[in-house]
Parts: sequence; structure tokens; C-alpha cells
Amino acid sequence: MHFQPQAAVQPLTMPDAVWPLEAIAALFDLPFNDLLFRAQQVHRENFDAGEVELATLLSIKTGGCPEDCGYCPQAARYDTGVTAQKMLPLEEVLAAAAQAKAHGATRFCMGAAWREPKDRDLEKVEEMVREVKAMGLETCATLGMLGEGQADRLKLAGLDYYNHNLDTAPEIYGDIISTRDYQHRLDTLSSVRDAGIKVCCGGIVGMGESRLQRAGLIAQLANLDPYPESVPVNHLVQVEGTPLHGIDALDPLEFVRTVAVARITMPKARVRMSAGRREMGEAVQALCFLAGANSIFYGDKLLTTGNPEVDDDRVLLDKLGLRPRASGIDARCSIEAPGQA
Repeated sequence: MHFQPQAAVQPLTMPDAVWPLEAIAALFDLPFNDLLFRAQQVHRENFDAGEVELATLLSIKTGGCPEDCGYCPQAARYDTGVTAQKMLPLEEVLAAAAQAKAHGATRFCMGAAWREPKDRDLEKVEEMVREVKAMGLETCATLGMLGEGQADRLKLAGLDYYNHNLDTAPEIYGDIISTRDYQHRLDTLSSVRDAGIKVCCGGIVGMGESRLQRAGLIAQLANLDPYPESVPVNHLVQVEGTPLHGIDALDPLEFVRTVAVARITMPKARVRMSAGRREMGEAVQALCFLAGANSIFYGDKLLTTGNPEVDDDRVLLDKLGLRPRASGIDARCSIEAPGQA
């Protein structure tokens, strides 16, 4: 697969949308200070502005994925230096969860490099979910597409959140991934909702998309019914050997704009700074918190890419006068379907 950045597309008409694409594009085009001011207002109306959720992500099964996602070092077809590994034993997962909790994390996410889990694999994940849940942590999993009944099984095991990102706007999705289509992702999200599991869904910016196409991603997320409880905003980490390695880097302030627009359009969601934080530096991260980010992935590694050290994050939060979220319960912020709030 060869990545070819596309020209900007014309705004899509979404007549029944809570957030039409044109309105989201207009937010992106606001003067920077005006956008951040509005995002901070929305943030303070819905959250404690001094609180940040700490979530830890563990790769329970690394590499060997049959998909061709152009950003992913775990795809078997790319030579990225990632070696395929078997699923981690339960004891190792629980040890990592205990360490995450000791460092202040309230949510523990388990990720596996599968197109979709086999039933025999899901049995092991269910046991992990039950044991991590018993430790007092919120549980999250990202396992790829889910087949019939699999979301229900995860719900019965106690899973709180399922992560399945849309990645980018539908207009350029086929340039990034060809082994599944957009509807596959929407179908999995629908299964997760139907099972009563909360949705963690966001995307990746900096993959050569235009500002309008970034607005298209936010439009897809904000118009889900209801929108996700957690919205991870990832900054592309370019990995040598993947098709997206070597493309022009995204302007850091454009990433901040994306966080702000996500906050405004999904006011009760946890907006998470995810991949790419290590490359941002403290000043850009501080602007993201000002723009309404109130969750970070916490720990020295995200699946296979680097992340700021725990101590570095603690120092940054202290500098900014921010404090970790004390529990996994959002008393103030239940998310309802659009039009019900």
C-alpha cells in the first residue's frame, strides 16, 4: 500500500446531524485564542478543570496483525522491527495492572494485535478482565472487530470500556487501510453499545489529512448516538517501515485545535491525549490541557511506541497544578444520546 495524501474534499451535508460538518469546520477556523477560550468554558461546565484521568495501556498480544493500517508497526506485512509474540500470561497482566494502580492509574486497557479475536482467545481476555476489575480498576480492551456475541461476553466479564477508533474521516479511510472498511468499525461500535459497554473511540491526526478532513473525523465521532464516553486523540508516531513514515509532520497547534474541537462537540467525554505525547514537549501538552484534554495514557509505553515516563508526567501535572483523578467514577458526567441532554 502506498499512501497518497488527498486534496481537501468539499464539506459533506449532514442535515440531521447534531454537529454538521460545516459547523465543526468553522470551529477549526476560529482564531486560536477564541477556540481555546470556548473549549475551556465547555470543559469547566462539565468537569473539574483541575483533574486528569490517568489510564494505562498494555499490549497483551503484540505484532503479527494481518491488517494493513498504514500507521501501524504491528502489521505483519511491514518490516518495523516488531516481533510477533503470543498472548501474555494472566500473571504478567495482573502484575502490570497492579503497578499501574500503584502509580495512580484508574483505568487499565488491554490491547491485542488482532483483526478480530477468536473465541479461544476471548476466553483468556475475559479472565483478564474479571481479575483486573476485581483489583478496583476500570477495565478497557481493544481487540479489533468483534463477532456475534463477543461484546456480550466481554460485558458479562465486567468490561467497562471497549476501544475501537475510527482513525480518520471516511473520505480518506481507504488511503490508510484497505483490509477493512469504515462500516466494519461502525458495526463493532454498535455491537459494543448494544451490549451495554461504554465506548472509547477517537482517531489519529497527522496522517496527511487536511484540516477539513480532521473536521470530518470529529463530525463522525460527535454525531454518534450517543457520542463516545472517551475520545482518544492520537498524534501520528511515524515508524520506519510503515507507509506513513516520512510524511510531513503536523503543526503542533493543529493538534491542539483538534483537542479543543473534540471538547466543544463532545462536552461530557473524556478527551485523551494518547499516542505522540513524548514528541510534543511540555508546552504543547499544557495547551492541550487548556483546550479541554482531561485524560492521558500513563506509562512508559503505548503498545509498541514510546510514551513519557511516569515521573515526567507527575512533574508536568505538578507544574500545571493538575491532579490525578481519584477514582473511576464520573458522578457529574453521564452521556446521553444527542437531543436528550
